[in-house]
Amino acid sequence: MHKYWQMLGIALTGVAALQATPGAQAAESAQGIYVLGNRGPLAGVTPPPGFYFESETYYYSGNLGGGRAFQTGGVVAANVKIDFTANFATPIWVTPVEILGGNLGFSITIPFGTPNISAGAVLFSPRIDRIIAGRERDANFSVGDIYLASFVGWHSGNLHWSTTLLGVVPSGSYESGQLSNISLNRPAIDFSGAITYLDPILGYELSVVPGITFNWINPATQYLTGTEFHLEWSASKYLSKELSVGLVGYYYNQLTGDSGSGDRIGPFKGRVTSLGAQIGYTFKLGEIPVSTNLRFFREFDVRNRFAGTATFLTISAPLWVAPPKPVAEAKPIVSKF
Repeated sequence: MHKYWQMLGIALTGVAALQATPGAQAAESAQGIYVLGNRGPLAGVTPPPGFYFESETYYYSGNLGGGRAFQTGGVVAANVKIDFTANFATPIWVTPVEILGGNLGFSITIPFGTPNISAGAVLFSPRIDRIIAGRERDANFSVGDIYLASFVGWHSGNLHWSTTLLGVVPSGSYESGQLSNISLNRPAIDFSGAITYLDPILGYELSVVPGITFNWINPATQYLTGTEFHLEWSASKYLSKELSVGLVGYYYNQLTGDSGSGDRIGPFKGRVTSLGAQIGYTFKLGEIPVSTNLRFFREFDVRNRFAGTATFLTISAPLWVAPPKPVAEAKPIVSKF
């Protein structure tokens, strides 16, 4: 009725940047380490013990006009447009170990891609200690920060839920003084939970994924991003065993402002809401079930962020699944008579 697994705890990186007005500002590079929209349908479902692989292609396009400025890599720029394409490769291991009745799992995500950023004006650059006039464009391909996640997932009837702890390790690819960086170069921890209601008879699915991100300072820029809250949801209907359609969305709100000696634009607290649609399809490649999902989001109610659209194409498949545990045979009752 549905795909057999959903990766939990994957946290990706990209440049879905935050918009800043002079005097009202947000996270460095105008983005969080958690890529909004990467979890949706079946987010609370943990697969059975085994090894899995997921490849996710992400595209974001947004604008930050009206003379607004944002800061990345120590550079302060205004009238910025971003077109960002990236891929997130994620191997997943769901272990047979149980914690309070739930399966323990681990994943590692390696992002790579090219943020293509153009600015109407660069107001400050650490490479040239003066105001720079004129249009600038920057596009650099690199490997992003590494994401390590551990999760525990439970099941009870039609309910599936999980908790995830995500840690971020800077990859070393960050370059101070340039606009285009897929790496954020700041260690962070993200805590999230997910719950899914799935009715296999009627074919209805509903998932909700709240989370919170705690950031450490970027040592290259001495910029400390504030604490961030994010929420994703999906509501889907299975039209057949292979095909599902539905609505998806996310909400983001920065809870505390930015700080640090390298912060040149203030607290920079951002907010955004989005609404979109998804379509999922599962097919078999030989004997291997392959799950695909396409999600599209349009952002609105934006404050101190880029306003734009995000698209995800997810392809996932099991590499090896542990055989089910044998059911113990009932011992015959022997009568003494």
